[in-house]
Amino acid sequence: MIRLNKYLSEAGVCSRREADRLIESGIVTVDGKTAAPGMKVEDGQEVRVGKKVVKSKTEKTVLAVYKPAGIVCTEDKREKKNIIRFLNYPVRITYAGRLDKDSEGLLIMTNDGDLINGMMRARYAHEKEYKVRVNKEVTPEFIEKMSRGVHIRDKEKNLDAVTRPCTVKKTGKHTFSIILTQGLNRQIRRMCEALGYKVDVLKRIRIMNVELGDLKPGQVRELTEQELKELYGTVKERENAGISRTSE
Repeated sequence: MIRLNKYLSEAGVCSRREADRLIESGIVTVDGKTAAPGMKVEDGQEVRVGKKVVKSKTEKTVLAVYKPAGIVCTEDKREKKNIIRFLNYPVRITYAGRLDKDSEGLLIMTNDGDLINGMMRARYAHEKEYKVRVNKEVTPEFIEKMSRGVHIRDKEKNLDAVTRPCTVKKTGKHTFSIILTQGLNRQIRRMCEALGYKVDVLKRIRIMNVELGDLKPGQVRELTEQELKELYGTVKERENAGISRTSE
């Protein structure tokens, strides 16, 4: 959300001080109702000055991207295969959650910093779903151990943790699906390695309510209005729940 006077200023209508005067005069409306000094607006609300609809110059861009294997989630310009250079998108965007270089599948990329922060907070336990192929047969014991949680270590990364319980289902002789609610570094690969398996293919197919669908490697699409509504709604709901727990 953004203060209405800042919204009007960034849209090029007038200065913030002049915006305050316009609001106080009663000619600014938000969703058809007279605006009040100090109020905030969010994406999707209709702002008018008189009869003129005012649109922000900083429209939010939220994309579903199929990252191919070999592309790196980094903004470091020294990395020739970084995701920003690979996409070459006309609007400045970045990723909300990484995929390692060897993995492929869904990334959500956006210029909305608040959305990125909300999606990246581990305590909100947002779901991410993957399809995985490993180098040997997936056994009931493997599924049970992966589901219950695996102790993973990496001294170089200062990582020593037991993964959260998760949903794991066998989908073939050497394949399974897994739904995580955390994002430790190379988590699925490390979980498999701890149980004596090696990941051959790892593809993310869903983040929260957004699915990879029919996208092909390198393809991009804008999220639908329904996807955006659900995505922002879930993030806001988890944030509000977190604030409530903190204040108790």
